[in-house]
Amino acid sequence: MDDGSISLATRRKTRQIILAHPTHPVAVGGDAPVSVQSMTTTKTADVEGTLQQVYALYGAGADIVRCTCNDADAAAGLAHIVPRSPVPIVADVHNNYRMALAALEAGVHCLRLNPGNIKKADHIRLIASEAKDRGVPIRIGVNGGSLDERLYQKYGGKVTPEAMVESAQQELAYFDEVGFDQVKISVKASSVPLMIEAYRQLSEATDHPLHLGVTEAGPPPAGTVKATAGIAALLAEGIGDTIRYSLTADPVEEARAGRVLLESMGLRERKGLDLIACPSCGRAEVDVIKVANDAQAALDGLDFPIQVAVMGCVVNGPGEARDADLGIAAGRKKGHLFVKGQVVAVVPEDEMVEALVHWAGTIGEEGIEGALTHADSSAQAEADADRAALLDEQGVDANESEAKVELIRKNLSAR
Repeated sequence: MDDGSISLATRRKTRQIILAHPTHPVAVGGDAPVSVQSMTTTKTADVEGTLQQVYALYGAGADIVRCTCNDADAAAGLAHIVPRSPVPIVADVHNNYRMALAALEAGVHCLRLNPGNIKKADHIRLIASEAKDRGVPIRIGVNGGSLDERLYQKYGGKVTPEAMVESAQQELAYFDEVGFDQVKISVKASSVPLMIEAYRQLSEATDHPLHLGVTEAGPPPAGTVKATAGIAALLAEGIGDTIRYSLTADPVEEARAGRVLLESMGLRERKGLDLIACPSCGRAEVDVIKVANDAQAALDGLDFPIQVAVMGCVVNGPGEARDADLGIAAGRKKGHLFVKGQVVAVVPEDEMVEALVHWAGTIGEEGIEGALTHADSSAQAEADADRAALLDEQGVDANESEAKVELIRKNLSAR
């Protein structure tokens, strides 16, 4: 079990911007925690449908939600969505600068502009000036797939890290002309190595906060792996202030993936369930995959931080998951349930998930110490007997390898 004691690189110091939601403002950069973003897939003109998705994203861990603003109906929709949203809303604007101005009128908390699509300097300066007057930040969203044709040709007819960084710097120069500096920047690409190098170069070139993402990552599981490879590599280097998984999937999956990544890296405190499970092996006494999936579904709504372990056998499982808040291991048609490594109950195999739900509720209400007071006094002895019987049948506990090592060293030294 990883105790989380290994430190990542110190976070790069950046400026801080504020997405000024009236009840849930979100700081990006500076000493603020890394935030999670996602984007709605509904038509923004569908106010109720979009709000439903915004709330679902918020519930899954999104701190910031982006909505498209591609026409007048979408801009009108934003005017109704923004005051009812539980999180800051970012208006996504691609080609039409008038949509950016309309989104500002609708009261959005941030704009996202693609410099590859809005090219006229006067239009860019106008948007920045209007955003400055309202105190609304802008994300410069450089995308490898929509790089300005002039930069594309300048760098040999291909997308390079240098071209993407220069695109961001050109946009910043327009902002500087009107004294606007409430900016975050992204330089996304679908190639993970290209994306990583672009952000590395950008982090050296500016102190504005950076929004990380692998664009067009694709559907899970490959898309999730690709996005994680790029985002996690940079976060481990101390680069990145806010993130988005760009998956071809329900956007709720993006928010969940982002939250899990940050919690796994120790960059955000866990808010709910962290389920760990062994990958299963020939020693397993139960269908670990099914039990783990059933437990995940049954416990997923918990609103307090708890780590739950599902282990396939009582030989290795309890030792490997001794630091979990709650866990269960299968053996001899039974489930050995433990709290912080202490066996508290032995239940029939078909009641394992039910038992996890019950004890998780007890921990939520009474805490670890309170839950331990409910331990069955005979459970430890029964669990020890089952484990001893299985060791006789299956062989030495893999967790006793250190004893083997000591014996080998002793024998070698004697020679």
